[in-house]
Amino acid sequence: MQRQVKSKQRVADHGEVLTGEREVNAMLDLVKAETERIDSRFLEPACGTGNFLAEILRRKLRVVEERYAKSQIEYERYGVLAVSSIYGIDILEDNVQECRERLLGIFEGEYRRLYRSAAKEQCLAAVKYILSCNIIHGDALSLKTVEDKPEPITFAEWSLVNGSLVKRRDFTFRDLLDHASAKEMPLFSDLGEDVFIPEPKREYQPVHFLEVGDAVYGTI
Repeated sequence: MQRQVKSKQRVADHGEVLTGEREVNAMLDLVKAETERIDSRFLEPACGTGNFLAEILRRKLRVVEERYAKSQIEYERYGVLAVSSIYGIDILEDNVQECRERLLGIFEGEYRRLYRSAAKEQCLAAVKYILSCNIIHGDALSLKTVEDKPEPITFAEWSLVNGSLVKRRDFTFRDLLDHASAKEMPLFSDLGEDVFIPEPKREYQPVHFLEVGDAVYGTI
């Protein structure tokens, strides 16, 4: 049985109650098609140890395997893309670390199961780096990181360009929420409507997706 409370003190201090597996799957089934789109983006603003994000990643990786398992490089490309679409925030540092490790473990387990000794450490390094950017130690209410000198929470958007290159752009959480409250145009659309594109705070030169974890790449 999956535990839902780490300690009574954490419940009292932070209202921390972890969502159970049955509830997670029931809720995700309400948006089942989106959970099975490799590039659909999900943000959990109080992610805990990643119960929702872990199941979303498992669903995405099942689709990646069904479509691309016969080609290792294709699986790597779209597996990295699946990981890059998952975002989380939590106010507790141990939860953030556990969530990152949990998601990395899910990816690594599936990847090594399929390719065994052919699995590339460079691919795992790319996934680890993306998770370090996407799962943030922060306060979703204050919109700032939790550290000695808090900074605005900033998310990295990762997009495939020219087949094997990854383009990174950074956006602040506040800018995204300010747009959502204004209700001008949608941030995302599958139907071809005009969408709102916030101004990125930083843009980076594209790099090969396997080099995300070890490249020092310049801004534009």
